[in-house]
Amino acid sequence: MKKTLIYVISLVSCLVLTAVLTLPVHAQKKPMVSKQSKANSKLPLFNDGDMIFQSSISPQCKAIQLATRSPYSHCGIIFYEQGKPYVLEAVQPVTVTKLEHWIARGEQQHYAVKRLKNADKVLSNSTLAKMKAIGKNFIGKNYDATFEWSDDKIYCSELIWKIYQRGAGIEVGKLEKLQDFDLSSPEVKTKLKERYGNAVPLNETVISPASIFNSPLLIAVASNY
Repeated sequence: MKKTLIYVISLVSCLVLTAVLTLPVHAQKKPMVSKQSKANSKLPLFNDGDMIFQSSISPQCKAIQLATRSPYSHCGIIFYEQGKPYVLEAVQPVTVTKLEHWIARGEQQHYAVKRLKNADKVLSNSTLAKMKAIGKNFIGKNYDATFEWSDDKIYCSELIWKIYQRGAGIEVGKLEKLQDFDLSSPEVKTKLKERYGNAVPLNETVISPASIFNSPLLIAVASNY
C-alpha cells in the first residue's frame, strides 16, 4: 500500500511538471527586468521588437565606446521566426543571427535588452509585421563604416532607428551630429583618420547605440552586465 501511494504521488508530480513545461509561450508569464549570470545558458523570454545591446569585439569597438561614453558599441532587434529568437543586425552584410550566437559573440557574452514602455499597445501584430518587412529589405546591404545617413549602406543603430521610425512611427534615440561626440581620444582620432582622412564630416547626421539605449521611451528588460 505504501509503495503504491509513493508511486501515485510521483506519477502525479511528473504529469504536473510536464504540463507546465509544455505550456505555449503566450501562456507563460513573461519576465520583467531580469539579471542573469554569464554561466546561465537559459535566456529570458523576449518580445518581438526588443532591442539588444552589447560591447562587440570589433576593431572599432573601443573608439565607439570612447566617442559615445558608453559601454555599448553594437545593437540589434530581436524578432521571432517559427518560435525561435533571432537578432536582425547590421554587420557585413546586414543579416539575421540566432540570439544565442549573437550573445556569445560579444565581449564576455555580456548583453542588455530594452523595450518600448508601451510596447503592448504600440507594437500590434500589423505594426510588427511592417517592421519585419522593412528590416528584411535591408538584409544583404553592406555595413556602413563611414556612418552616412543614407540607405545605400547601414550601421547597427541606424538599422534600429529606421525600422522603428518607418515601421512604427517612433524615434528611439536622439539624432545627433558626428561633431557632438567626444572625438578627443587617440583611439577615436585614429579611426576617424582611417575612415575619412582629413575630411571628417562633422555635420553628418548619426544615431549611436548609446542614444537608443538611453531613450526615455524604453525600459530595461534583461541584463547580465
